[in-house]
Amino acid sequence: MIDGAHVIVYSSDAEADRAFFRDVLGFPSVDAGHGWLIFALPKAEAAFHPADGGDRHELYLMCDDIQAQITMLRSKGVECAKVVEERWGSLTEIRLPGGGKLGLYQPKHPRP
Repeated sequence: MIDGAHVIVYSSDAEADRAFFRDVLGFPSVDAGHGWLIFALPKAEAAFHPADGGDRHELYLMCDDIQAQITMLRSKGVECAKVVEERWGSLTEIRLPGGGKLGLYQPKHPRP
């Protein structure tokens, strides 16, 4: 029986991004050895979108109040892009310390 998923986020500064997940987002973690942190994530869902020639993947964190989440993140010095309203949710992007981007959205669809 499958009982979880393991997400990998590639980064040019993995140590800084691990600190961001630990210190800013407050996700609990375990040390898998030598400071290699593995983070617990909130409940998750998966969606499959059509793409030409693509094995591109994206990671979005979800919240129930995007404006409150943006306010909290900005209070910790985190850059958030302008909120975009889509049919499926309200969406912003967070800039990670390692230079990557992470999606954040408040879904408008029912959650499984």
